[in-house]
Amino acid sequence: MLQDYHILVKGNNDMLSITQPHIIKEIHTKYVDSGSDIIATNTFSATTIAMADYEMEKDVYELNFESARLAREACEEATAKDPTKPRFVMGALGPTNRTGSISPDVEDPSFRNVTFDELVVAYKDQTKGLIDGGADIIIVETIFDTLNAKAGVFAVREYFDEQGITDVPLFVSGTLVDQSGRTLSGQTTEGFYVSMRHCKPFCIGLNCALGASQMRPFLQRLAKVAECFVHVYSNAGLPNAMGGYDETPEDMARDNLLFAEEGLINMLGGCCGSTPAHIKAMKDAVEPCSTRALPPPREPFMWLSGLEDLIVTKERFQFLNVGERCNVSGSIRFKKLILKGDYQTAMDVAKQQVEDGAMVIDINLDDGLLDGMAAMQKFCKIAVTEPDVSKVPFMIDSSKFPIVEAGLKWVQGKSIVNSISLKVGEEEFKRHARIVKAHGAAVVVMAFDEEGQAADCDNKVRICKRSYDMLVDEVGFPPEDIIFDPNILTIATGIDEHNNYAVDFIQATERIKEICPYCKISGGVSNLSFGFRGVNVIRESMHSVFLFHAVKAGMDMGIVNAGMLEVYDDIEPGLLKIVEDAVNNRHSGATEALLDAAEIEKEKALKNKGKGTVEASGWRTQGVQERLTHSLIKGIDQWVIEDVEECRLMLDDQGKRPLDVIEGPLMSGMNVVGDLFGAGKMFLPQVIKSARVMKKAVAHLLPFMEAEKLAKMIADGIDPDSIDDEDDSQYAGKVLIATVKGDVHDIGKNIVAVVLGCNNYKVYDMGVMQPCDLILAKAKQLKVDVIGLSGLITPSLDEMVFVAKEMAKGGFKLPLLIGGATTSKMHTAVKISPQYASPETPVIHVLDASRSVTVVGALLSDRKPDYVEEIMEEYEELREEHYAGQEERHYLPFEKASSKRKNIDFEKRPPVPPPNKPGITVVTGSYELDDVLDYIDWNPFFQTWELRGRYPNRGYPKIFNDESVGEEAKKLFEEAQVMLKKIVKEKSLNLVGLVAIFPAATVDGEDVEVYANDSREEVLARFCMLRQQAEKESDDPYLSQADFIAPKESGVADYMGMFAIACMGCEKMVKEFEDLNDDYSKIMVQALTDRFVEAFAEKLHEDMRKDIWGYAPDEKVEGQDLFKLKYQGIRPAPGYPSQPDHTEKRTMWDLLNAAELTGIELSESLSMMPASSVSALVFAHPDSEYFAVGTIAKDQVSSYAERKGMDLETCEKWLSPILSYDRD
Repeated sequence: MLQDYHILVKGNNDMLSITQPHIIKEIHTKYVDSGSDIIATNTFSATTIAMADYEMEKDVYELNFESARLAREACEEATAKDPTKPRFVMGALGPTNRTGSISPDVEDPSFRNVTFDELVVAYKDQTKGLIDGGADIIIVETIFDTLNAKAGVFAVREYFDEQGITDVPLFVSGTLVDQSGRTLSGQTTEGFYVSMRHCKPFCIGLNCALGASQMRPFLQRLAKVAECFVHVYSNAGLPNAMGGYDETPEDMARDNLLFAEEGLINMLGGCCGSTPAHIKAMKDAVEPCSTRALPPPREPFMWLSGLEDLIVTKERFQFLNVGERCNVSGSIRFKKLILKGDYQTAMDVAKQQVEDGAMVIDINLDDGLLDGMAAMQKFCKIAVTEPDVSKVPFMIDSSKFPIVEAGLKWVQGKSIVNSISLKVGEEEFKRHARIVKAHGAAVVVMAFDEEGQAADCDNKVRICKRSYDMLVDEVGFPPEDIIFDPNILTIATGIDEHNNYAVDFIQATERIKEICPYCKISGGVSNLSFGFRGVNVIRESMHSVFLFHAVKAGMDMGIVNAGMLEVYDDIEPGLLKIVEDAVNNRHSGATEALLDAAEIEKEKALKNKGKGTVEASGWRTQGVQERLTHSLIKGIDQWVIEDVEECRLMLDDQGKRPLDVIEGPLMSGMNVVGDLFGAGKMFLPQVIKSARVMKKAVAHLLPFMEAEKLAKMIADGIDPDSIDDEDDSQYAGKVLIATVKGDVHDIGKNIVAVVLGCNNYKVYDMGVMQPCDLILAKAKQLKVDVIGLSGLITPSLDEMVFVAKEMAKGGFKLPLLIGGATTSKMHTAVKISPQYASPETPVIHVLDASRSVTVVGALLSDRKPDYVEEIMEEYEELREEHYAGQEERHYLPFEKASSKRKNIDFEKRPPVPPPNKPGITVVTGSYELDDVLDYIDWNPFFQTWELRGRYPNRGYPKIFNDESVGEEAKKLFEEAQVMLKKIVKEKSLNLVGLVAIFPAATVDGEDVEVYANDSREEVLARFCMLRQQAEKESDDPYLSQADFIAPKESGVADYMGMFAIACMGCEKMVKEFEDLNDDYSKIMVQALTDRFVEAFAEKLHEDMRKDIWGYAPDEKVEGQDLFKLKYQGIRPAPGYPSQPDHTEKRTMWDLLNAAELTGIELSESLSMMPASSVSALVFAHPDSEYFAVGTIAKDQVSSYAERKGMDLETCEKWLSPILSYDRD
């Protein structure tokens, strides 16, 4: 039906309810037959918002109706077979592919690609289809952004109210994205529950993202607070490297059984990776268990949330402080910032209030010069992206209710509305209250009515009681969410009737709390002292005295500047008496006395004007040793030469040597750097900058040290030529590092060298492509303490095994460290360690540069025996785990795996048309650096520098918001942009490469031939492919890249593309920076060169799809969607998971004449040179997909070797990382 649809619909699984209803119903039936009581509809993405990706918005009702109908049929058939066990349909509302709380634009945190109202409309349309189709339950599920969920429950309740539906339960299910226990939008488990509590869910729980064992602590927290039923449907463990799930039904049943045994759940199910077998195993496991008992009813209390929850009771704290400085009426600075449009600096005002103790942030943007509606929305949208602000609840404050409502639609937590009142009349008052209730907010009710503001005690009580009865009895508003503001009015104005305003408020508070059960009392405290603006000593004292008495009377919260509150007991006794008299209106002269005190304070302020402390002029005024330490920590090299020289001369006057500058101030500074780095208070880019400063300092001192050494030797009668220039006895240890033979990748190795050097280790860096014999000879020559091996490509793993064997044969007694992107602790433990390791000579995998210092330090200390024993025990356990896993893992005979290939019907789903430009096209000179800038994926850039944001700020650009690494990431990014622009302007790097598309066909089921032309008579090359062989529990096919090309015998014309590209010029720039002792810039240019070539690959692949091949000329995939592979076709690289054999690069290079046409060469280990190179095969069929071959058995290896014309031993060597058996 949709074969000729105008855009790609791959991935639209919801559509199968219409196009393949029998398959969907069969799936439902399997789950019902396995014991499921409830089955969810196939509607995870069936909203107009998600379906817009496929331009199928108009089909949303039908999708939901048919999905519910299919599930209904499956349930009714099952119930008919056994009427004692009814089955139910749960209509699923997924999270959509857009988020209300997160900006997709790093440059504009206020930008959103969806609104609350759009979400409500979409969810409401979906709910209608599901209910009409026969859903018994509605669930808003897989919630990673609570604001989307709030829109979902808002829509469901609104639809139910309109239709008079009262008997359909509402379930809510959240998703905690990792083991931080937070949603993607940052909420804790409790914060999420509180935000959802107002919709009165029948059942609330957790699903997706984690396996059961990882969910347990968070489910315990949810079960502890939830007042309704609780469910869980976890994944079948965490996804493996290829996105699959490895937990067996028995595993999942075992882990979920704990939930039932602990009484945490009422409903249990399965999410990603769970099959009918998993459901059956879980059902059988928990059958004997009792369900979670509902908690007994408890006294109502106010429960708010930002990212975290906040329980408001007198038992927890006497007074809730609402920060007042984000109010354009209460803060001149804040108002100026907002009028200027400087919202980012305005966030600093909010952050400061939280730091000063504000537990709720009041937001008021009512001003005649402002568009209050737009300002409120923008401020809230930015504020929710600032964890330091949004961790506390917000108070949405405006005298205009439409602005309040607009603010509520951008806040995911449970907020407070400030305010509503009876001054608008009873009907409008109730309408406002119903809207607030629907959004789940608490509400401030002012003591106003149709006649005006209540000033005295009796009128305050009367209006509040009337409001309370209307809200509780007519609107059904929770009484614990009602906050009365009986109006704090200004005292000591000189008008006698104002003098009792504080007393009126305090007395009214006590009476209101008595007659309005569970309500709260609040007020704007600064109003009290409005007449004393500019005299902060008086104002702070008045606020403290007033609160002292009001809180005793029952006041629960107040809007007050947390930084302008004097401690009651710290008020000067004379002033305290004056303020007490005025606040409590104790005598007729109290106001006069307070005014006199204010005048005295004003005079003091005038006398002291201009006599404040003189601020120090900065770190450059400090002593030279302090300046050097500062320069090292901050990575500032601007003054390092002059400071080092000053220090050298100073020490020279004291009779000390140039070496003392290094061993004294410089090493002291680097020790601080090392300590900060070890404690996680400095990050890798900063450390490398510190190293640059250190190198410049040492380079300046070297000539003086050499001259001193020479003079001393001559004075001692020693021939200078007889002395070893490589004296390194002053270092903490000596480490030799190298990238192994055939591998040209060295960014990670360079970083390790810098980090170790910063910690006073002498590092001998041999560079790249170092053969074993040279590494071992150099280690002996230099008498090093540790050897470190690095590699990126998979053949390097086998080379590392070889080096370990040779070290054992050579009788080496040195620890061996293993690192690099393809290495792992498991491979090190299983393949490398057994060849060499002993208690004296351990083999240790080092995950990244930050760990290298800890590892080397332990190996060269007296802690070594205990440390090595622990490592060896861990590696022994890993080996046992590995071999046990191999015994449990089964492999299909290769012939059978081949028969279970992915069978594409190339007649019904034909290949793409012939290419516009067949054959080889050299693209060197056709692309400038400018052309690929928009295609740069910055995530790997930050990974190179070992900067990792913590949830919710993982990845680019969210990393900039991370509390720990955000500032450094932003700085690094800005410095990268400076170098990037310079490279582009000066054309320091250039892009080279070629692309080719050939007629192709699969032959013998396993390999692909490419031909000279469309006659397909002359075979140019044969690409041998590998197939998945590890047994699968599902019916999924056993994939090979050969499956994506039409078989030769089919007669269907098909094609295969390929390219080889590189970014040239990096080596020259690296050498220039090395000569300047500038490791930071050296690593920066290497990292940027990698980004350029990967961006080039992205751009070239797009041009292939749109023009060179031309099978998708109208494709519109941009930005992050490119990196998420949301286009037709794939470009797997030889040597990577889909074809993990690097020798296929030789076939490609020979076919393309790549070395001659591009200058990109292959090393003996088939690493591409230069390091910043990318090659790939290009498959265009819409059913082609990325996959991992995984481990394979010997029968396939034998077949593969025969097809390649390679002897078995050589073939096994190249395929060593994926063999399921040990080589002979």
